[in-house]
Amino acid sequence: MLKDNLKLTSVKIHRDLFEDFKIESVRTNLSLQKLVNRAMHMFIHDVDFKKKVMSYSALANSGSL
Repeated sequence: MLKDNLKLTSVKIHRDLFEDFKIESVRTNLSLQKLVNRAMHMFIHDVDFKKKVMSYSALANSGSL
C-alpha cells in the first residue's frame, strides 16, 4: 500500500484491554494496525461481523460517541 493512502489517527482505548492486547500481539504477531485495518474491512464488508460489533455491550464507553 502506498504511504499516501494511509491516514494517521489517534483513538482512546481502555488501558487494560491494551495491556492484554500487547501480550496477545507478541504471541500472535498481530499488530494493532493490522487488527484495526482488518476489523474495519470486516465491519464494512461482513454483515454478521458488523451486527456483532454493533450489538456488543460488554465494555464501558471510552469517551467516544
